[in-house]
Amino acid sequence: WQKREISNFDYLMYLNTLAGRSYNDYMQYPVFPWVLADYHSETLNFTNPHTFRDLSKPMGAQTVERKRKFIQRYNEVEKSEGDLSAQCHYCTHYSSAIIVASYLVRMEPFTQTFCSLQGGSFDVADRMFHSVKSTWESASRDNMSDVRELIPEFFYLPEFLTNANHFELGCMQDGTVLGDVQLPPWADGDPHKFILLHRQALESDYVSAHLHRWIDLIFGHKQHGSAAVEAVNTYHPYFYGDKMDLNNIKDPLIKSTILGFISNFGQIPKQV
Repeated sequence: WQKREISNFDYLMYLNTLAGRSYNDYMQYPVFPWVLADYHSETLNFTNPHTFRDLSKPMGAQTVERKRKFIQRYNEVEKSEGDLSAQCHYCTHYSSAIIVASYLVRMEPFTQTFCSLQGGSFDVADRMFHSVKSTWESASRDNMSDVRELIPEFFYLPEFLTNANHFELGCMQDGTVLGDVQLPPWADGDPHKFILLHRQALESDYVSAHLHRWIDLIFGHKQHGSAAVEAVNTYHPYFYGDKMDLNNIKDPLIKSTILGFISNFGQIPKQV
């Protein structure tokens, strides 16, 4: 990978596989980074660093104000490991079954998966995945309970961005009827162009030079411990599945709570 003999995409898939992530498990689906921060320009400039997301920081620390709030949350909670109020920066996760299904909701079998996770129907329209720009703004700036990353399909599968099956996904409060995913101006309304440019961004010189910093956060030494605290990258203890010894937990209620937590909110990859 350092010799550029395999692509960034292939290397990330390799790391996901090593860390136990698989297309066969919605709860441990392959996780990919947001690589762009520009969803408003008419054209993308890959020579401008401001075009790209800061790969050295998790989604919860993409703005100074957001980072400050999460650090404040961490400091306010007394450490009480194994408790729902345990000391951490994030009580939600960057990858979960519902996040995966919400991204892919316009394609079967993910449509049915999403509905079953939602109790049998689509979510409120305003909460559905409907715009790449608004999803980025939510995950990087606006929503303190949203730190989601991306899935591999954002870099090769234009079909998930169109409502080819004509599902009735509802109507937003501003009157917008949900259909195809709203794309950034630089994609010219073309899902194929979006995927092409998004993949070019992933393989760009800037991302190639900084991708290892994101890998450290998700798969490496900044995943947990003091390095994670310093990087504003700690999650609720229940998310660290390989750190929780369920066999030693005798109370069935606590065990089922932990398993339910993981299945609903996601799981940290195994450290590579």
